[in-house]
This record gives sequence, C-alpha cells and structure tokens, in this order.
Amino acid sequence: MKRIYAREEWCLGCHLCEYNCAFANSGLDTMTKLKGIKINPRIQVEENDGIFYAVSCRHCEEPLCVKGCITGALSIKDGVIHINKEKCVGCFTCILSCPYGCIMPAETGVIQKCELCQTNSKGSPACVSGCPNRAIVFEEG
Repeated sequence: MKRIYAREEWCLGCHLCEYNCAFANSGLDTMTKLKGIKINPRIQVEENDGIFYAVSCRHCEEPLCVKGCITGALSIKDGVIHINKEKCVGCFTCILSCPYGCIMPAETGVIQKCELCQTNSKGSPACVSGCPNRAIVFEEG
C-alpha cells in the first residue's frame, strides 16, 4: 500500500505541506483565504537540532489508535485509517494511543488525522503535491 514518507534531508522547513493540507481539508475555493487565520493541517512539520521533517499518520498495519477507540470511530479501509466523525466523542484515547503523535484534536471537538486525501484530492495527497522540494513522497512501503 502507498504511504507518505518524509525525507528529512530534503525538507527546508517551509511548512507548505501544512498549508496545502489545511487548504485541501478546508472546503475553501482558494488558498489565499487561509491568509491570516490559524490553520489545522493533518501533517505537522517538526524540527530537532536544525533538522526538519514532516509527521503524519503512518496508517499502521496494527494501529493502536483503532484498537483503543472506545466508540469505533476509527476504522481501516483498504489499509487507510479513517475517522467517522459522527461516532467520535472526543475522548482522545486515540491521541494517547498513537506512538507517533499523528492524531490531533480538531476545532470541532473531535479528532483529525491524515486520511491520504482520499476524499478531497485527485491523485497524490495535497502535502505531497505541494512540496516544492519533494521532501514528502507517496510511494509503496
């Protein structure tokens, strides 16, 4: 199955992946409408000792987040972990369960995470197509 991988040796820390992710999930018709507002991307650029890298859901084969979800709001379909926001009660057990820190609270009180842009993008995920340095790739792994 294809997954998103970060190549930290190519990441400049520009955060464009975050903006492309936020735009793809915003429902807005133009990215310029994101200017000046707090964005909520499903991918996060982290920095450690001058090395930048992007962190997003790894869609684990045996995901602890899915096992820990008390309402069944997280499920796996075709190898991708999806959220049913109608079932999520915002207990954040999945956030505590994820060993990679890839699930985060959403503004709506439930959770958000990368779903590989399966419902809002054509082709590759928005973070991958929007990375100017190809530091984020979408490939078999």
